[in-house]
Amino acid sequence: MATSVLFEEQVEIPLNLRSLEDFRRWALSASFPERGRIDFLAGRIEVDISPEDFFCHGVLKTELIGVFMKRVKRDSMGYLLTDSTRVSCPNADLSVEPDIVFVSHRAIATGQVRLIAKASAEPGRYIELEGPPDLVVEIVSDSSVGKDTRRLPAAYAQAGVGEFWLIDARGRELRFEIHHLHNAAYMAAQRDTDGFQSSTVFGCMFRLDRTLTHEGHWSFDLREK
Repeated sequence: MATSVLFEEQVEIPLNLRSLEDFRRWALSASFPERGRIDFLAGRIEVDISPEDFFCHGVLKTELIGVFMKRVKRDSMGYLLTDSTRVSCPNADLSVEPDIVFVSHRAIATGQVRLIAKASAEPGRYIELEGPPDLVVEIVSDSSVGKDTRRLPAAYAQAGVGEFWLIDARGRELRFEIHHLHNAAYMAAQRDTDGFQSSTVFGCMFRLDRTLTHEGHWSFDLREK
């Protein structure tokens, strides 16, 4: 009788994960894989062990984090997190690792988000957020188109994530969308005449520009207004 499933000799998933609770217990354990993105969406485990695209993903993510971090630190807003930050929302049957997460001090103080420690971890060591953060950003990859553009937005809305950014920089046209939660569904932010979209979380407007460098690679500028 099989007890686990092995993906490309890199990620081994136990076969006894029958619920979000089971998955979260495994994700907090020492046996959870250190490589790959492993998400739980409505009873389904989705594994992505593809390498991150350097220019359409990594460089773009770095630009976003740099701009966000200046505002977060300047205004003492909360915590900006990325790469392997686990967010679990039991009300949406969801446990995922978004590209970028922002959680405010207010969200933690009010109990909207709880900090969860790793099993047997020292005091003050946390590896999971339980509850909807203020902002989630997903950058589309070749291996995650359906998840990023359809399944995750619906799940984040059900979870109560107030602001969701979706970016796809792979093609000829740059897709940059800010979405706000309204009546348990996302509505796209309106663009002004200069193409800027409003962010409730940061209290300003943003536009994402993309240009080719002299080497023929993409460079990004997240502009504020």
